[in-house]
Amino acid sequence: MNFRLPHIPWKWWRRAAQLICLFIFLWLFRKTESDGSGSIAYGANILFRLDPLVAASAVLAGAKFIAVLWPALVTLALTLVLGRFFCGWVCPLGTLLDGASRVISRNASPPSRHWRTVKYFLLGVVLVSAVFSCQVIGYLDPFSILVRGMAVAVDPWMNRAVTAPFTLLYQHAPESVSNITEPIYAFLKTRLLPFQQNSFVFSIVSFAILVAVFALEFVERRFWCRNLCPAGALLGIFAHFSLLRRFPARACGRCKAETTYNTRCRMGAFDEQGRLQPESCNLCLDCLDECPVNLPKFTFDKPKTAPAPFEPSRRLFLGSVVTGMALPLVSKALPAAHRLPPDLVRPPGALHEPDFLDLCVRCAECMKVCPTNALQPVLFEAGLDGAFSPRFMGRIGYCEYNCTLCAQVCPTGAIALLPLAEKQKFIMARAVFDKKLCIPFIKPESCITCEEHCPLPEKAIRFKDVEVAHPVTKQRVIVKRPYIVWSLCIGCGICETKCPIEGVSAVRMIREEAIPPAVRNDAEIMDMVSQPSPPSHESKPRSNSAGY
Repeated sequence: MNFRLPHIPWKWWRRAAQLICLFIFLWLFRKTESDGSGSIAYGANILFRLDPLVAASAVLAGAKFIAVLWPALVTLALTLVLGRFFCGWVCPLGTLLDGASRVISRNASPPSRHWRTVKYFLLGVVLVSAVFSCQVIGYLDPFSILVRGMAVAVDPWMNRAVTAPFTLLYQHAPESVSNITEPIYAFLKTRLLPFQQNSFVFSIVSFAILVAVFALEFVERRFWCRNLCPAGALLGIFAHFSLLRRFPARACGRCKAETTYNTRCRMGAFDEQGRLQPESCNLCLDCLDECPVNLPKFTFDKPKTAPAPFEPSRRLFLGSVVTGMALPLVSKALPAAHRLPPDLVRPPGALHEPDFLDLCVRCAECMKVCPTNALQPVLFEAGLDGAFSPRFMGRIGYCEYNCTLCAQVCPTGAIALLPLAEKQKFIMARAVFDKKLCIPFIKPESCITCEEHCPLPEKAIRFKDVEVAHPVTKQRVIVKRPYIVWSLCIGCGICETKCPIEGVSAVRMIREEAIPPAVRNDAEIMDMVSQPSPPSHESKPRSNSAGY
């Protein structure tokens, strides 16, 4: 008896690869968080290092090769051999869009094919603007959109939604807590939910951008991938010259009669004449399984029929170059680009502001991993091209003295990974007191909360004994008024986080370069905080007085 293995359609191999890559992405996403160990043991940022658009924009903006982004070269090399396989077999956003398309009913009439060239225009804008140090990749890179939307919106909201029933149960019916609910909650906390509950400002903006990508499925299947994705456009340019080609390179008469080359192909990779466009084909291989005569195949042989001509025109190229050159001019014309708020503080180890914005891809990995939720997204406080970059907000959380997680997950080195001893000396900002809010300045009472929480061995916050008159008894009392030892303060922000007054803290973190020389120690800063800092045009890594 002859035994023959069952034929497995190619689409099932592709789906299996997509699900495996999606599982790896979600697993790494969950592992990219603080669990108290102080280190990230897995390649949490490998997705961004595989992204050639991230590598190209960072290299062009930084005007130097970035060694940690070498995996992007592997992606490009495989694309030259296999074609645009990454979009069809690996990309987690593409997999999620394929899943969404199964439950979305779309418009019967597809949009004009002229939309196909938009992604090449956006690619040119991203790369040209990066050359002039204006990074807009955070708006358009698919991985930045996906990871940031999940990190600052979906993940925190999901945690609240899942834990809310258990919280209500413990609060209002503790007697009903049983051996069933406890293991379920323990399983969810260890396998599905984040380690801690985080909250982020402007999370609705990142969520809206992510939802918009999925909403485009109502217009056309994989509308984002077909028409708008600049990363797909970059891969498509290399795929146009790939060695693996479909034979025949055009739809046969049967498909033309049924117009299935326009309705079935998930990427719409055939033009109006039925010719295959290699830069649009993502190797889904559906055509191999659906052809009733088994005609198409993929081979490394040179095809006899020439493929469709390349889509982008010279006019489109010139338009993208002009727009990419104009964007930096518009961005630099905004006041925020020259006058950053004094309290806009970057993470520890961050490069100087221009270099930091050149390399930051707005992925939100550092925000997600911060154990105290202190890193929050910027909207337009740092200019048009600074949107979604991280800032430190001391009132929400502080910089853990023994933590370097944000630098560990940064995929491009915008946050330098410093040895712990150096990080503990890195000056993020300076703490400055507001005498209009600080208790010892407005009341005959002492408050030592900020000094108690200062993590430095030699406290950066100290006190002066001041004799004041009690407003009621008129007796003279001694009050301990705090002041900052500037040679020690690193701006970790724990004093701002722990300040006991309601609302705005009486001690705030201000960027060192934003503090006028005359303002020191216990000076009043209310007027200064309301004024933006002067422009800074230096282009070098930030450093502190110890030389780090």
